[in-house]
Amino acid sequence: MGGFLIGMAVTVVAAWMILKKYQPHAVLLLSGLLMLALTAILFPETSILFKKAKSSGWVGFDVFGYVKDSTSFLVSGIGLVIMSAGGFAKYMDHIGATDAMVRVSIAPLKALKAPYAVLAAGYAVGQVLNIFIPSAAGLAMLLLVTFFPTLIRLGVSRAAAAAMIATTAVLDLGPASAAAVLASRTAHLDPAIYFVKHQIPVSVVTILVISILTYVSGRYFDARDGHVADPLASGPAAPEAAGESGAPLAYALLPALPLVMILVFSKLVVAKISLHVVTAMLIGTLLGMACEAVRTRDLRTTFRGLMAFFNGMGSMFGPIIMLLVCSAVFSAGLQAIGAIGYMIHSAQTMGFGPGTMTVVMCTLVAATAIITGSGNAAFFAFSGLVPEIAGRFGASVVAMVMPMQLTAGMARSLSPVAGVVIAVCEAGRCSPMEIVRRTALPVGGGLLAMVAYCVLFA
Repeated sequence: MGGFLIGMAVTVVAAWMILKKYQPHAVLLLSGLLMLALTAILFPETSILFKKAKSSGWVGFDVFGYVKDSTSFLVSGIGLVIMSAGGFAKYMDHIGATDAMVRVSIAPLKALKAPYAVLAAGYAVGQVLNIFIPSAAGLAMLLLVTFFPTLIRLGVSRAAAAAMIATTAVLDLGPASAAAVLASRTAHLDPAIYFVKHQIPVSVVTILVISILTYVSGRYFDARDGHVADPLASGPAAPEAAGESGAPLAYALLPALPLVMILVFSKLVVAKISLHVVTAMLIGTLLGMACEAVRTRDLRTTFRGLMAFFNGMGSMFGPIIMLLVCSAVFSAGLQAIGAIGYMIHSAQTMGFGPGTMTVVMCTLVAATAIITGSGNAAFFAFSGLVPEIAGRFGASVVAMVMPMQLTAGMARSLSPVAGVVIAVCEAGRCSPMEIVRRTALPVGGGLLAMVAYCVLFA
């Protein structure tokens, strides 16, 4: 009981500090270290070592040794996967392949004349694009340049178009998503298996629900606000480089190559050959380089462009990888001090089943994502707790970790401080709260449908 109260007190203070805009990395790291230190002092019989690591000989050093050991473990494993995916995405941006993919994907929608049907279909197309363009804010900026003007000319309000674009990345799907990679590792599944056998079925249902509610929400709010379509209206002024990369439309295939290779060379198709995500990202990057060399006929510039890949890898280390490390330390502190064990025991005593516990964990993740504006921060903070909780409740890890992972991305679009929500506000000529009001129905409905599907069928 004492450990639980300490853990909850530290968690409440940490949540308050994050709400007050303190850096989440520092808050989670220091909170975790504090709980590990208190565990060593108050419960010396409890190990605070990382997995099977050996003690330094003094418990004071062991507290900090946990950070060192977990960093080494995460960077060499899932961290490398996340960094390679980030590098590949950055290189695809550099050569204009992501822009080409967006242009090709939204072209059929421009032929439709039903504005709110196009709005709803735009969400579905954007969600599929997010599999290959894992940055929510990056995808939003591309859609603002290429698709937003079309929606405005069709008669949709700026706020409706901006809100739809803010939701296009609510489901973090596929091996390029840092959260999805962590979820697959937590469940001890191959990323391709996790994507195809677990994410796709629930995502089909969720995308359908969000698309329908996007249509309803767009029409309702536009009618409420007295919006009048202006066929002469135009979209936002685009940055000079955006949407005008000069890359051929054939480049639209390049971002999909790693995913295709990962799916083909897995247990799903060619079981005798396995392809690691990092290897696929590297191959995809080199194929992109080859295309650039042929297109530009300038080897010096082509070779220099590879730095975009390495810079993209580096850009993932601080914000994503170290957030994962800090979250792991925070989770370890909660476990070591006994807060998680007490919570599980109490839930079992109250008669909670695995489905109810999954809903509780999703609620915690959603609240954290809304407060912080970061889906990764929310999911990373609680994902490390899943194996123990699932084991104690007799549930499969994937049945609990997948709804938590999807909840984190969806709740992010309900946060007025989320980067993607803020990014679309200027184009929508409205406040973040107006965007959130418009995304509440589609995302809230999709969230309920997703959790219900996972609890009943996952």
